Amino acid sequence: MIVNISEALEIIYNKVTAKSRHIVPIEEALGAIVAKDYVANFDLPRFDNSAMDGYAVKVADSGKKVSVKEVTYAGDVAEEVFSEGEVVKIMTGAPTPNGCEAIVPIENVEVHEDGITLPNDIKINTMIRWRGEDIKSGKTFLSAQTKVTAYTLALLASQGITHIEVYRKPKVVVFSTGDELKAHYERIEQHQLYNSNAPMFVARAKELGCDVSYIASSGDTIEALKEAIKNAKDADLILTSGGVSVGDKDFTKEAFLELGLESYFTGVEIKPGKPTHFGKLGSCFVVNLPGNPLASMVNFEMLVKPTIAKLSGSRAFYHGLITTKMRTEHKLRAGKSTVILGEWDGDSFLPIKNQKPGMVSPLQKADGLIVTIKEVDYLAKEQEVKMIPIKLDLKSEEKKDFFTEK
Repeated sequence: MIVNISEALEIIYNKVTAKSRHIVPIEEALGAIVAKDYVANFDLPRFDNSAMDGYAVKVADSGKKVSVKEVTYAGDVAEEVFSEGEVVKIMTGAPTPNGCEAIVPIENVEVHEDGITLPNDIKINTMIRWRGEDIKSGKTFLSAQTKVTAYTLALLASQGITHIEVYRKPKVVVFSTGDELKAHYERIEQHQLYNSNAPMFVARAKELGCDVSYIASSGDTIEALKEAIKNAKDADLILTSGGVSVGDKDFTKEAFLELGLESYFTGVEIKPGKPTHFGKLGSCFVVNLPGNPLASMVNFEMLVKPTIAKLSGSRAFYHGLITTKMRTEHKLRAGKSTVILGEWDGDSFLPIKNQKPGMVSPLQKADGLIVTIKEVDYLAKEQEVKMIPIKLDLKSEEKKDFFTEK
């Protein structure tokens, strides 16, 4: 069954489910997907405290000369009470005393030998950090199906949580087909090629949070392919490239089908990369990608990336979009949905010149891609387009003004 891009994605969204859960120390959870909601055990802050080095005051003492009763530091027990005409000197993070109506920063007072003079414009509740204003006890502070980042660890540590339940990382096995392919660390003959797809798949799957294994290239026979598949089928996802078209030695789909693969689609109406196959072998999902490097990269980004997100347990499995504009005009052939790789400078999208399915060099240049509907044969300069980002760590070679103004 050949499907369009939207149909292919809907099949992936509906068929692929998350893997099992396990509990790990929070320091080892970076990049994993949270498997359940986490509820706060206590308020954060746990007590009212000062946001500044200054003085705890009564608003009625505005503009008056007052005496300093006590000094309270972070980690101290709060001074129980103070009266009008008195202030408590207080450091950032120290608990506020009972009856504190505001904190006046040190730099805003006039200091005397026998006290201080307060400013005239003290406003109630100024510079006080209130108990529970950040996190309320009993409320969900971390939701299931969100990715653990360094900042998530700060959140967990603030609640004294040492271990967290997350979805297990998807196990991915990669292999390629083709007698003409050799690994990049082997010597090759004039009629052979280095396998650039497998290292690309391995690295990209690792970037997306998977545990990845690589099996050496399979030969172009049914028997060799079956043997490679049997060695890989304990994975959550098998990725292959090559052998999925209609050539005399394109046996990849046939080998999987003979071993019991349930096929969900056998091709996608996309340019480049139509011969892309998706199915399930037992509990393992299978994506057979084209052998051409650029075509396989395009379909990895379009189809494999959301598959991995679903396996990981993430709820963010749809393609993120950046609205931008065309830097130049671009002509293309109508008739199929077309994926165009391009460079993005934060302002506009520039299609990479000469991006053919068998090429490797455009892959490194691509910051993102745009997808056109089959009727489109021309994109105008300055036309608004939707870009799916590939490189998220966006930097610029040019110094730019990053301030937002009125």
